[in-house]
Amino acid sequence: MSTPKVEVEQHGELNCWRITSAHAELLVAQQGAQVLSYQRVGEPPLLWLSDKAIFKQGKSVRAGVPVCWPWFGVFKRNPASVQAMYAADDGAAHGLVRGRDWQLLGIESQGDSVRVELTLPQTRGELPGWAHDVELTLEIVMDEQLRVRLISHNHGTAPVTISQALHSYFAVSDVREVQVEGVEGLGFIDTLADWQQRTQHGALDFAGETDRIYLNAPNQLSIVDPAWKRRIVLTSEGSRTAVLWNPWTERAAELPDMAPEGWQRMLCIETANVWDDLVELAPGASHTLGVRMGSVGL
Repeated sequence: MSTPKVEVEQHGELNCWRITSAHAELLVAQQGAQVLSYQRVGEPPLLWLSDKAIFKQGKSVRAGVPVCWPWFGVFKRNPASVQAMYAADDGAAHGLVRGRDWQLLGIESQGDSVRVELTLPQTRGELPGWAHDVELTLEIVMDEQLRVRLISHNHGTAPVTISQALHSYFAVSDVREVQVEGVEGLGFIDTLADWQQRTQHGALDFAGETDRIYLNAPNQLSIVDPAWKRRIVLTSEGSRTAVLWNPWTERAAELPDMAPEGWQRMLCIETANVWDDLVELAPGASHTLGVRMGSVGL
């Protein structure tokens, strides 16, 4: 059993840590506490890193697991209780923490297992327009699988309401050939069809741009990828919502940090608290949003 190796790297303007064990490799950026990539030895990558990713201060990288907090998506699409927490005029998409440098609390190893912990001190009353005292911590554990957990603890004297997501980009052989299992029979909001609510019939196949909010989702979903002969299994914690997204051709062409064919090799399944699945933190209360991800052969 070997001790994992930790290397400090600079990718463009971003400070990163590359962690290598006998079985896997993990790349984490200080900005946004963002997992950029994760791959098991001898296997295709589990998480997708765009070939045209931009590593720039203040801009989330199109890769891995961006953290969306204290709201998800378009600010004005969030419920009134989430919008009421913010005092500024216009909230940026996906919240306030993706483009900020987090503080590394530690990287600990035990055998081939590694635990990384980061925090963002500004969430304790120092985020512009969001004057609440919530301790925010991200834990990343790499062992036989990858686990990511976002912990919010309200140290203030008033309740706080948030929406949030772990916006995971998964690597696939070709999105047109994969299926997502576990969504059968679920209601979903189709944001591309005027936000209508519909019902999923059977597993989900992909034949065009997709942007769906699945409601009352189970805690386990799977991406079945026949070409790579694997099933990516996702097990969520503290979430009843899953957001599935692929930009397809036209939308991808508008994204400067995605190669023309990049959309074929990625699929977002976001472990989230959105729509009516909000997090209401009473004074002194905590909430954990987490996802465990790994692959098994078909």
